[in-house]
Order: sequence, then structure tokens, then C-alpha cells
Amino acid sequence: MLHGRRAEQAVIDRMLRDVLDSRPSALVMRGEAGIGKSALLDYAAANAQAHLLRATGVESEATLPFAALHSLLRPVLDRAEALPAQQSAALLGALGMGGASRGDRFLVGLATLNLLVELSSHQPLLCLIDDAQWMDGESADALMFAARRLHAEPVAVLFTARTGQDFPANGLPELWLSRLDDTAAARLLAERSGALPPAVRDQLLAEAQGNPLALLELPRMLTAEQRTGALAPHSFPSGAAEPVTDRVLAAFRDRITALPGASRAFLLLAALDDRGSLEVLARAAGALGVALADAAPAEHADLVRVAGDGV
Repeated sequence: MLHGRRAEQAVIDRMLRDVLDSRPSALVMRGEAGIGKSALLDYAAANAQAHLLRATGVESEATLPFAALHSLLRPVLDRAEALPAQQSAALLGALGMGGASRGDRFLVGLATLNLLVELSSHQPLLCLIDDAQWMDGESADALMFAARRLHAEPVAVLFTARTGQDFPANGLPELWLSRLDDTAAARLLAERSGALPPAVRDQLLAEAQGNPLALLELPRMLTAEQRTGALAPHSFPSGAAEPVTDRVLAAFRDRITALPGASRAFLLLAALDDRGSLEVLARAAGALGVALADAAPAEHADLVRVAGDGV
């Protein structure tokens, strides 16, 4: 359940209704790290009655031309044969699946648009792009080109981008996510850490400053004595100069460092495979002498989830 996001969910609900009526839409959601952008994309994916394409910008791939576009379109590239030959050749060439050419950027943008239109002619289409600030420029240009030229096709495109990072909306509407209000923050903390004493919860609410990820992760940083209220929850005072998200990221690093080496290797493999395929991970893990069972300590630390449909 999402707390304090009724207005944002209403915007997404409207997009999902519109796409069923062949009214295309595109939106850029912005907010600080941990504010809930990815959770809203999950909400959109769970409630869409549409074919879903999803990709996440990867900081280490931001300089690789068309890397993000490849990640998004990889499951449907077999449909590129339906495009005009010049567009198909440009797109496949840009994605390293055709000739040596990197592809004309106008033709790649046009091919991206027409491939989305082709897909939507069979079923409404929803494209979700998380961490768009880390997309390579060529992919961002192609997707923006396509999003701005949708006319009456059942296609919706939803980007998320981190505040303070470079990802121009280029004329697309934007939705800025604010921090949770006190009521919503208290509900989220009570749902996940309701057993904590009221005084400890009050301190955590003050520290988290309405950031949902901080509300989930700061309680994990408490010692056993702090959980009982015997000691102050944190050594740092409320309103410390260090951003709360930096403290949360530091806690993630500490939990990863504490894992056995095989578990850290599994996490690295899972991070490298954006599809989260168990079959692919099992093969790659075996090559490194790591087993799926080595994910257990990382699961126990709430750093990863392994299920029948993937990681």
C-alpha cells in the first residue's frame, strides 16, 4: 500500500484509463532519492491493462549510445521487421543488431515511434523508464522524440528522474513528488515498525523528514537497545547536516559489506542482469562457483527478493 500518494496515483490512473481509449500520454515524475518514484511505477505496472515495456537507466551505461533503448525494446525487437526497411535498418544498426552503422538519430527516433505504434495496434502499450537521468543521451532523444509525436495511439510513457540530475522534460508534462506529510509518514512507519516505542518512532519520523525509503530503512539501523528506547535512536541529532538519504545509502553499504563473499557476488550478478531471470543468474552464478542458495543471506538482509518469476 502506498501512503500519502493519492494525488499521484490519481494521475497515473487517469493515464491508464486514457490509454485504453486511445488517448496517448507521457509524463516525467521527479523527486529526490527514496521519495517513491519506483513504487509509483510499480503501481502503474500492477494496474495497467496493457502490454508493458520497462527499463531502468544505469549510471555506468550513461555514455553507451542507445544502451537504455536496447534495454527497453529488447523483448520486442522481432517486431522491427514490420517497420519500413530504412527505419528497421537504422534501429537495428543503432542497437548493434544490423550493419556497422550506429544509425541516423532521426531515423532511430522515427523507428522507435513507429515500433511503439505497431505494438499498440495489437494491445495498449505502457512504457516505464525509471532513473531516466542515467539514460544515455541517444536513448533519451529517441524516446522523447517518440513521446512528443504520439497522436491517437494507445501508448503511455512514464519517466522518473531524480531531482538535481540532468534530464530535460523537453515539453512533456512533469509531476514533482514531495515528501510525505506527517500523517502519511506516521502511517507508513507504524505499518512497518509499529512495535517500536512511541518515543523511538517520533525520533525516526523527525530523522526521516518524510522520505519513504528513510522511514523503511532507518529502523533497521537501530541497535537492540535503541529499539527498546533505552538509548537515543541515533548518535546524530535530528536535522544533522548529512542528508538522510546519504545515511540510508551508507546503511545499505554496511549491510552489503557484512554479507559473505558468495552472497556479494550473487548481488553483483543480480545487479548486472536487469531482467532478473533466475535461469540466467543460475548459469552465471555457476560459472563463478556461486549458487542461488547464496542469495539467502542477502534476502535475510532485505537487499534482494528471489521468487519463482525472478529476482
